[in-house]
Amino acid sequence: MCMARERLDKMLASRGAGSRKEVGGLIRAGRVTVNGAACRDPACKVDADVDTICVDGVALRARRERYFMLNKPMGVISATEDAAQQTVLSLLPERERDGLAPVGRLDKDTEGLLLLTDDGALNHALTSPRRHVDKRYRALVSGTLADDAVQQFSNGLTLGDGTKCRPAELTVGAVQPDGLTEVFVVLREGKYHQVKRMVAAVGGHVEALERLSMGPLVLDAALARGQYRPLTEEEIAALFAAVSGGS
Repeated sequence: MCMARERLDKMLASRGAGSRKEVGGLIRAGRVTVNGAACRDPACKVDADVDTICVDGVALRARRERYFMLNKPMGVISATEDAAQQTVLSLLPERERDGLAPVGRLDKDTEGLLLLTDDGALNHALTSPRRHVDKRYRALVSGTLADDAVQQFSNGLTLGDGTKCRPAELTVGAVQPDGLTEVFVVLREGKYHQVKRMVAAVGGHVEALERLSMGPLVLDAALARGQYRPLTEEEIAALFAAVSGGS
């Protein structure tokens, strides 16, 4: 009998076995076992630390990792600790901070989506250049962009110091009332000050920068700057799915 504290379908989804709907299908099809016996009830209560849970005969590892979405404000650095500057972890209660690290980094003056986790394997997978995880940014730009700026981004820019960038996406939006141009940039790598340097290479200057998404994870519009929340089980599953291909 399942007597523990978490629904079987919720636990499987949070561990990347599929969406809640998909894992429900696996369970009802008899492809999930709990302590060696098929369990066809998605609402069955299990304890991943005690029960042996298998999908198609493969045991799931117990996982206690934590995943938080932070809407990073300006003036805060993407680090776990610093003697002189405020870090992103300082925005969380002290009880939540232990073991957490930012996934990648945002510049001190860049705002928006930052993922915090103590899951080192996922952190590495999301930031590995081999995974090509899309990162989407919104920028406000001064200056005049080159007529072929979009094509230059698409081809892969070479920066002034010789750094070669992978092909990226640039979408030029409307001119704002203050005269700045709104642009959207999608990168599949993470070089130092990359958006700013790429925009500069085509004639512009980034005045404000915000990250909107990383892979399938989209910044929650309900989060104010400096606020955070745990990821939903669907968001966690989507991140695992995004890095499940390749090496």
